[in-house]
Amino acid sequence: MRARPIAPAAALLLPLTLLLAACGGASGAAGAGGGTGSGTDGKGSLTLDVGDQKGGSEALLRAADELDDLPYKIKWSTFTSGPPLLEAINAGAVDVGAVGNTPPVFAAAAKSKIKVIAGTHSRSDGEAILVKKGSPLKRASQLKGKSIAVAQGSSAHYQLIASLKKAGLTPKDVTLNYLQPADALAAFTRGKVDAWAVWDPYTSQALDQADARVLTTGQGVVNGLSFQVAAPAALDDKKKAAALKDYTDRLRRAQKWVFKHPGVWAKAWAKETGLPEKVALDAVKRTRGTAVAVAVDKDAIASEQQIVDSFAAVKLIPRSFRFADFVDPRFNGDLPPSGTAPRTYGKAQ
Repeated sequence: MRARPIAPAAALLLPLTLLLAACGGASGAAGAGGGTGSGTDGKGSLTLDVGDQKGGSEALLRAADELDDLPYKIKWSTFTSGPPLLEAINAGAVDVGAVGNTPPVFAAAAKSKIKVIAGTHSRSDGEAILVKKGSPLKRASQLKGKSIAVAQGSSAHYQLIASLKKAGLTPKDVTLNYLQPADALAAFTRGKVDAWAVWDPYTSQALDQADARVLTTGQGVVNGLSFQVAAPAALDDKKKAAALKDYTDRLRRAQKWVFKHPGVWAKAWAKETGLPEKVALDAVKRTRGTAVAVAVDKDAIASEQQIVDSFAAVKLIPRSFRFADFVDPRFNGDLPPSGTAPRTYGKAQ
């Protein structure tokens, strides 16, 4: 597999001020030590340290009024993406945080101290391989020999590998350019890469502002799962475990609120992140608002095991391992199976 760096072209970047995706690849977090504090909510003697990403759980819970009457404190720390957030959990600096389906695989492969405790299932239309509108590429099999930008270790990374496999290709058949979204956008905009594997809201922004079109999506290719990941030490503390249960319940209610109020949430999300409101609404309807809380069950574990084995097969992680060893299902309760269909607003926007 060939990989080459591309220098960023900052002057040509579109307004892309956030690095929010829980799906994100291995980029540094804002601020020294991996995270920046953004305030505290609630009251009481117990504090839950929550890792977040800009426009993520804190913004969601606040918009849905789910931070009212907290019987414990939440101390927020903001990270640019999933991998550094999981590093903080491993280090004991954070109790819990939200990530996509792929960062836990890389963290677990590194033997990090993490436990997946809750999940959501979303549509995967926002997980896309994009090309320019004028590109001659019409199907994934034509990517052979082409250059593709992707964030290493991100959900888009797995979506790309799975899409290539479905098209009869392997990573060795393409040139991978490991770039975080802002640099990838610059490369894509300048025509320095032939395609870009990415996730919402970047997908929605590129379609709206970067003359992009969708070559293929992750629908039917990736599992559409995202997770809450906790520190084992927090789970071993009875009071913190009770707070984690309450916290995940609040997130579940907030996600239901988002589906019912997509415009209100898109406006709040845009204000929080700097996204254009139209782009935010497109991303909500395409992917972000479709999430439904699901159990981290045997099917979810089996699906994540496929990601583990796929990355191990192409030597992107050093070894295969049992993903089940990094799951704590105690909060599954009466949640529906992980394969439960996501919510939908109808035809993808």
